[in-house]
This record gives sequence, structure tokens and C-alpha cells, in this order.
Amino acid sequence: MGAADVVPGVSGGTIAFITGIYEELLETISGIRFSLFRTWRKEGFKAMWRELNGNFLLVLFAGILTSVASLAIGIKYLLAHYPIQLWGFFFGLIIASVYLVGKQVSDKTKVVNWIGLAVGTVVAYYITLATPTEGSENLIYIFFCGTIAITAMILPGISGSFILLLLGAYTTVLGSISGLVEALKNSAWDTAIQNTILLSVFTAGCAVGILSFSGVLNWMFKKAYDLTVAVLTGFLIGSLNKVWPWKETVETFVKHPGTPKESVIPVVQNNVMPATFEQITGGPSHMIMAVSSGVIGLLLIVVLDRFATRKKS
Repeated sequence: MGAADVVPGVSGGTIAFITGIYEELLETISGIRFSLFRTWRKEGFKAMWRELNGNFLLVLFAGILTSVASLAIGIKYLLAHYPIQLWGFFFGLIIASVYLVGKQVSDKTKVVNWIGLAVGTVVAYYITLATPTEGSENLIYIFFCGTIAITAMILPGISGSFILLLLGAYTTVLGSISGLVEALKNSAWDTAIQNTILLSVFTAGCAVGILSFSGVLNWMFKKAYDLTVAVLTGFLIGSLNKVWPWKETVETFVKHPGTPKESVIPVVQNNVMPATFEQITGGPSHMIMAVSSGVIGLLLIVVLDRFATRKKS
């Protein structure tokens, strides 16, 4: 999940879903309540930890942090130097996921499930086509952005970082993080306090979003499992537009302008065929490598599914 969240356009929720931990994740997050403190006071820490499903959360977030710390550099390197092969890998991964997730719908004859699939596909597809806004540094707006971004992050097929980009808060949040570090180094306490307030409001929005929306999703799984899975499968299908390996960049934005970390980030891209890509860029399409990477991604998900099935049985 940590590795996926590093890549723009790929959701950690997708990885949670295809590895079979998605429902337990929602159940655990939605179970985080103030009543846990009552359990701790009356029955002790062990009882509270067991009710929290603490071992699951501890191992999961340790894995995410380990991945971000160890794999982020490698994935960013691949994204910069081997983007076609990397996108091919994720394309194959999601193709396999569509089948494996979709087959969990028990009643495939119900029209409402097919409608849910279509709605999920259209919504995710149009999100990938959306153009970023300029955003705002208003704290209420930042809170709202945190709520929406974290909600998207736990949805398969929708990238939270991409949603932040669409809302115009991506550079604001990242700039506040780097600005806070610089302010602390230079003892610029006023700037440090401003950035801390903004990041605190954003974090509060994330907390409200994940606690409230995970409960909604958990309720949907219990009350309308087939329809919920159909909609989430549609999200996966719609997200394929974002991970198509061959793209023509139409619009970009500069990240960390005027600093040593300055880089140009693609914002609006059009999908093209491999032959068209070669004509536009004058470079190779690496089609064989992209297809091979896609097959590897597909096989990886099949193996994970076999492993998850065996663990469940």
C-alpha cells in the first residue's frame, strides 16, 4: 500500500482490496471510538488493544512506513527513467484485480449490480480526466481537502495524491511540509507556526474523513455487499485510463520552484497508441517491455489471490 501511494494515479486502497485485507481494514478503522478508552480503564490495555485489532494496525502501518522509506526512492527512480514499464506493470496489476474483485459479486444477473459497475467506472474515469484547480490556503478549504483526499485514498482505483492535485492543495500541503522543516532549521518561528497550523488542520480533515467514510463503506459491505463490490470494481476499471503506459503530456506544473528539488510534474496527459507515442516523442515505445511488465503485474496478483484464498481456508 505504501509503494502504491508513492505512485501518482495508483491507490493504496487498490492493493488492500486485491490482497484480501480491505474489509478488515474498514472494520478496524470504523471501530476506533472513544469507548476504547473506557475499555482500557475498566479491563486494561490488553483488552483495549484486542478490541482495537491493534496487531493488525501495527503491522499494516509498519509495512506502509517501511515501504515509503525503502521503496519510494526506487519507485520514483523507475517513474522518472522507466515510466512505460512501470505503468505497464500497474496496468497488468489492475487488469487482474478487475477480474479477481469482480468475481466476488455472487449475483451477476442483478441489473442494479451492473448499474453500480457502470457508475463506478464512469466516476473514476472522469476523475482521471479532471483538470486541477488553483486551490486555496484557507484553513476550512484545507480541512475539506484532507477529508476528501483520505477518503479517496481508501477507495480502490482512486489516488488520494491525485485528488489533492485536482483540488489545488498538493503543492500547498507539500510546501507546508518543506516550509516547516526550513523554518525550524532557520529558527523562523512565525513561519513554523503557520505551517504547523495548516498541517494540523489538514491532518484533522484526514482523521475525520477516514473515520467517518470507513464506517460508511463498512456499513455498505454489510448491507449491500454485491453492489458495493460492483461499484469498487468499476472504480478499478475507470482508473485504467490513468495507468495507460503511453501518454502525451499536454500540461505540467513545477514542483518546488526555485529550489534544488525543482521538478516538472505532468498534470494533463492524453493516452495514445504506442506507434503514435513514437511519432510524438521520437523515442521507442518499449512495447515488448511494457507488455512483459503487465504480465508480471497480472501474475503477481494471481499469486497473491491464491495465497489469500489459502490463508482464508
